[in-house]
Amino acid sequence: MTYTIGQVAKMKDLSISQLRYYDNQGLFPFLKRTEKGDRVFDEDSLKFMDFILCLKETGMPIKDIKRFVEWSMIGKETNPERIEMMKQQEMKIQQQIRESEENLIKIQEKILRLEREMQN
Repeated sequence: MTYTIGQVAKMKDLSISQLRYYDNQGLFPFLKRTEKGDRVFDEDSLKFMDFILCLKETGMPIKDIKRFVEWSMIGKETNPERIEMMKQQEMKIQQQIRESEENLIKIQEKILRLEREMQN
């Protein structure tokens, strides 16, 4: 099954212009085109795009995502570079989680203090 850019935009809650921008940045080199030049997404391209969006959502810069995509298109010989890049991103996300957990504790403590004040 294939999908148009409009269908994918709705499915992924993105704008068509965002998808075009990502494609123009070289993040979707796997996309096929119709005879008219329209982008066509298949199941495999959607899976790869989901991972690209995951990297974007976790704060990876587009230039780094593009490098990852380029390495992916080259093949298995770039696995060491891609593994190292993913390990670096994993460490960044773990740090973000630790910071979020610390902030959550602060917020929960504030809620408790405010609720105690209301009871007194």
